[in-house]
Amino acid sequence: MQFSREVEEMLCVKKGCDHGPAPIPEEGRWVQAKQIGDISGLTHGVGWCAPQQGACKLTLNVKQGVIQEALVETIGCSGMTHSAAIASEVLPGKTILEALNTDLVCDAINTAMRELFLQIVYGRTQSAFSEDGLPIGAGLEDLGKGLRSQVGTMYGTLAKGCRYLEMAEGYVLKLALDANSEIIGYQFLRLGPMLEAIKKGVDPKEAYEKNVGTYGRFAEAASYVDPRHQ
Repeated sequence: MQFSREVEEMLCVKKGCDHGPAPIPEEGRWVQAKQIGDISGLTHGVGWCAPQQGACKLTLNVKQGVIQEALVETIGCSGMTHSAAIASEVLPGKTILEALNTDLVCDAINTAMRELFLQIVYGRTQSAFSEDGLPIGAGLEDLGKGLRSQVGTMYGTLAKGCRYLEMAEGYVLKLALDANSEIIGYQFLRLGPMLEAIKKGVDPKEAYEKNVGTYGRFAEAASYVDPRHQ
């Protein structure tokens, strides 16, 4: 280490008290984080690309500074899904510092990693006050039983009004309209559970019918609309 002449000629003044870093909440404990291995927690957050044309929701489960679990969900340009495939392979096994300085291919995923890094090192994790944190696999709970991202897709025009296309419950099949042509409910298909049933040998027609559900006052509608074709 090099010192300037001015510093070398200075008198040494002894350092006073030093209480270390402020403790942060981590998995039910208060931790003074002094190195990457001191950091643990599960959290998720959102990142976006520079032109703001796509977004990534990233979920990380970190134990002793190392990423043990990563869930990468993207929406926007089609290339993001391929970037997410690479990121999901790259992230587990890296320390959060390594991951912060790794090119995760897509700006949105890189930005999500940056935002999550800040949450994790400041103790703002979802599991901050959960004793021993959450087990590896907890990230999948965000996806529900069908293991599919919960995507909301709605479309509307001034001339023709709105169309619900995809809800958290699933793929929207029909909109229910009252006498004033206002939406009062919808019928949906649980795509994940339906495909799982078909994989297990259930007849596709039966699997389809068993996974159709409704929301709102669907049965009371004056008319029904196929949101993709009407």
